[in-house]
Amino acid sequence: MVNIRLARGGAKKHPFYHIVVSDKRKPRDSGYIERIGYFNPVARGQEVRLHIEQDRVAHWVACGAQPTERVAKLLKESAETVAA
Repeated sequence: MVNIRLARGGAKKHPFYHIVVSDKRKPRDSGYIERIGYFNPVARGQEVRLHIEQDRVAHWVACGAQPTERVAKLLKESAETVAA
Protein backbone atom coordinates (compact mmCIF):
# COMPACT_ATOMS: atom_id res chain seq x y z
CA MET A 1 0.00 0.00 0.00
CA VAL A 2 1.21 3.50 -0.84
CA ASN A 3 0.93 6.38 1.61
CA ILE A 4 1.82 10.06 1.80
CA ARG A 5 3.95 10.81 4.83
CA LEU A 6 6.75 12.90 6.31
CA ALA A 7 10.43 11.98 5.93
CA ARG A 8 12.65 13.72 8.47
CA GLY A 9 15.71 15.69 7.52
CA GLY A 10 17.62 18.59 9.02
CA ALA A 11 19.99 18.76 11.94
CA LYS A 12 19.57 17.66 15.53
CA LYS A 13 16.88 19.77 17.24
CA HIS A 14 16.20 21.58 13.93
CA PRO A 15 13.74 19.33 12.09
CA PHE A 16 12.84 19.66 8.44
CA TYR A 17 10.42 17.28 6.76
CA HIS A 18 9.90 16.31 3.14
CA ILE A 19 6.39 15.25 2.23
CA VAL A 20 6.86 12.07 0.24
CA VAL A 21 4.90 9.28 -1.41
CA SER A 22 6.29 5.92 -0.37
CA ASP A 23 5.49 2.29 0.23
CA LYS A 24 4.01 1.79 3.68
CA ARG A 25 6.39 -1.10 4.42
CA LYS A 26 9.56 0.99 4.03
CA PRO A 27 11.26 2.76 6.97
CA ARG A 28 10.48 6.44 7.56
CA ASP A 29 13.52 8.02 5.90
CA SER A 30 14.36 5.39 3.29
CA GLY A 31 13.57 5.45 -0.42
CA TYR A 32 10.44 7.10 -1.67
CA ILE A 33 8.48 7.15 -4.91
CA GLU A 34 8.09 10.92 -5.23
CA ARG A 35 8.76 14.04 -3.16
CA ILE A 36 5.71 16.31 -3.31
CA GLY A 37 6.53 19.07 -0.84
CA TYR A 38 8.17 20.08 2.40
CA PHE A 39 7.31 21.22 5.92
CA ASN A 40 9.54 23.40 8.08
CA PRO A 41 8.10 23.49 11.62
CA VAL A 42 10.73 25.94 12.89
CA ALA A 43 10.39 28.51 10.08
CA ARG A 44 10.93 32.11 11.13
CA GLY A 45 10.33 35.42 9.44
CA GLN A 46 10.21 35.14 5.65
CA GLU A 47 11.00 31.42 5.52
CA VAL A 48 8.34 29.25 3.91
CA ARG A 49 6.76 26.93 6.48
CA LEU A 50 4.77 24.65 4.18
CA HIS A 51 4.93 23.93 0.45
CA ILE A 52 2.82 21.22 -1.18
CA GLU A 53 2.28 20.46 -4.87
CA GLN A 54 -1.51 20.11 -4.78
CA ASP A 55 -1.79 18.62 -8.30
CA ARG A 56 0.58 15.77 -7.40
CA VAL A 57 -1.29 15.13 -4.14
CA ALA A 58 -4.55 14.90 -6.08
CA HIS A 59 -2.91 12.48 -8.54
CA TRP A 60 -1.62 10.15 -5.81
CA VAL A 61 -4.85 10.23 -3.82
CA ALA A 62 -6.70 9.30 -7.03
CA CYS A 63 -4.27 6.38 -7.41
CA GLY A 64 -5.16 5.17 -3.90
CA ALA A 65 -2.44 6.69 -1.72
CA GLN A 66 -3.55 7.46 1.82
CA PRO A 67 -2.07 10.40 3.76
CA THR A 68 -1.00 9.90 7.37
CA GLU A 69 -2.83 11.84 10.10
CA ARG A 70 -0.20 14.58 10.27
CA VAL A 71 -0.01 14.97 6.50
CA ALA A 72 -3.81 15.14 6.30
CA LYS A 73 -3.72 18.08 8.74
CA LEU A 74 -1.01 19.77 6.67
CA LEU A 75 -3.00 19.25 3.47
CA LYS A 76 -6.03 20.84 5.08
CA GLU A 77 -3.91 23.76 6.30
CA SER A 78 -2.40 24.18 2.83
CA ALA A 79 -5.84 24.14 1.18
CA GLU A 80 -7.09 26.82 3.60
CA THR A 81 -4.15 29.13 2.84
CA VAL A 82 -4.62 28.68 -0.91
CA ALA A 83 -8.35 29.45 -0.62
CA ALA A 84 -7.74 32.59 1.48
